[in-house]
Amino acid sequence: MYRRMRRIRRFEERAGELYRATEVPGFLHLSIGQEASAVGACWPLRDSDAITSTHRGHGHCLAKGLDAVSMFAELMGRESGTCHGRGGSMHIADPGRGVYGANGIVGAGLPIAGGVATAFQLTGRDGVVVAFFGDGAVAQGAFHEAVNLASVWGLPVVFLCENNHYAEFSRAEDQHRATLADRAGGYGIGYEYVDGNDVGAVATLMRTVADEVRAGSGPVLVEADTYRWHGHYEGDPERYRDAAELARWRSRDPLEVARSALAAAGVEPEFLDAVDRAVEDEIVAAVDAARAAPEPAPSTLSDHVTAPRPTVLETPVAVAPSGPGAAGERYRVMDAVRDALDQELALDPAVFVAGIDVGAGGNVFGLTRGLAETYPGRVRDTPISETAIMGVAVGAAMAGMRPVVEIMYMDFIGACFDQLLNQAAKLRFMTGGRASMSLVVRTQFGAGRSSGSQHSQSLEALLAHVPGLSVVMPSTPADTYGLLRAAIRDPNPVVFVENRLLYGFRGAKPPPDHLVPLGRAVVRRPGTDVTVVSWSRMVHEALAAAEAVAGEGINAEVIDLRTIAPLDWATVVASLERTNRLVIAHEAVQDFGVGAELAARAVSDGFWHLDAPVMRVAPPPTPAPYAPSLERVWLPGRQAIADALHAIVRI
Repeated sequence: MYRRMRRIRRFEERAGELYRATEVPGFLHLSIGQEASAVGACWPLRDSDAITSTHRGHGHCLAKGLDAVSMFAELMGRESGTCHGRGGSMHIADPGRGVYGANGIVGAGLPIAGGVATAFQLTGRDGVVVAFFGDGAVAQGAFHEAVNLASVWGLPVVFLCENNHYAEFSRAEDQHRATLADRAGGYGIGYEYVDGNDVGAVATLMRTVADEVRAGSGPVLVEADTYRWHGHYEGDPERYRDAAELARWRSRDPLEVARSALAAAGVEPEFLDAVDRAVEDEIVAAVDAARAAPEPAPSTLSDHVTAPRPTVLETPVAVAPSGPGAAGERYRVMDAVRDALDQELALDPAVFVAGIDVGAGGNVFGLTRGLAETYPGRVRDTPISETAIMGVAVGAAMAGMRPVVEIMYMDFIGACFDQLLNQAAKLRFMTGGRASMSLVVRTQFGAGRSSGSQHSQSLEALLAHVPGLSVVMPSTPADTYGLLRAAIRDPNPVVFVENRLLYGFRGAKPPPDHLVPLGRAVVRRPGTDVTVVSWSRMVHEALAAAEAVAGEGINAEVIDLRTIAPLDWATVVASLERTNRLVIAHEAVQDFGVGAELAARAVSDGFWHLDAPVMRVAPPPTPAPYAPSLERVWLPGRQAIADALHAIVRI
């Protein structure tokens, strides 16, 4: 334990020196003074156990077994770094060694820890997850959601708070009115306090706690009382604390506390001095090796953003009557969603489904009814906690599962956007490809039924703008089935967006093995005069408009994108070469949307094919109104598309 603490101390001190010498770019947050809590907490853990960490995570990573050479290389932005120079100081990770990521977002590792623990629980592994966090993270909603979900599900997580008494520049007593002991009682979980500067005390407590959690006792909250010697970040002027306070804590240096305990046990000082020298030699060699490592080549800029997609062959599906009142076999979009989930749950034990009321309630629209009984434990109800739900998906995916989580309404993506924007979308890249991220977020939207401004939004442009996320928006039952199955099998995070007004839409029933490749559009109606590009429900409005103008001699080609990101521009531009005119119709507001991206590409890449300006048919930039009279004006349909077709062929 002493050796590990000395290694952390010297690593951090050298990192500070390298930062001041400009050899470490970016931000640097050091954990000097907190070595005992890191080492003691990780001491009883197995290699197969896991940790999640914080922006101040070097000590946790070293204590869990990562090597100093690759960590220094990561801090220096070198290709041989732990994350190939893509993560830096705040984002060191190695899931293969049980390190599921230090994290630059305060509290973000806590829901992810719940996901890793869920993977352990579902696969029958007796693993334990230690989720490190600071006292400042207690104010985050992610803390509440993660601890509550872990309690409800009985997850094997130890939530370990390194209470260093400061949240950035603010004293802990100015940030909270309830103690951690009080909070633990509120969540119905155990609580333990320990002197975080006494590595022996931390290790002894954690051995007992880890054994109990491993045996199935449920989550525990541990508070390790400690102190950081340096500021919040290197360069912090530290005007918020006085020298006397720092001196008091320095007098309880974790390394000196350990040396005293070892001396009392009969260990000679010379032996510990030899340990110090050996660690010093190790750190010197590690810095030299990191300095000699090459930087990532510019040609690798796009590496690790997404994982290579497997080849998927689309099965042809016989054309069948479509629409809410179509005759023939009753196969609806809602049937396709359930059948796709059922098929993948049956075929792959790594797949599980989680979300608000998806289990006993069968989903608010009845889409998952019966699945919880068929797959016990693998179709899970969650609290109303979107951040925890998304964190479970991220952590479980990193641990090798294929989670399918539901965010009830697309509008609620905002409640968990960090876990999508900064975790799911970026962790594969920031870990240099170490983090697997095969997960699906199912959600739905749909204007036109007075659902109002907070339940009608079409936010695909917001999601498609985030590198690393795939966004799928099907329009037919067959595509819903085939695309959802392909999304679950995909190695990348996919947001699968259904339109609730299509749930009753009927169409051809595909065969059970039907798959549709992500990133490939389809021509729904061939034509020669103008190309109409759309997706989701608006495809059917576009088809209706095309049929309406056909009698007037206008032959419109209708393309269904199906996948928004990655965008199948090749199919669009090939159509544009034939028709020389482009109309884009979508349900999202017009400004800054996917239609704008398509228009920009048409002008940039397809300029010489254009015989007329690109036209967009979309709602104006106002929130979706509630009153039917206003919503009818706001939401365009087949008549507005037909008007655009008339206008563009006259140019």
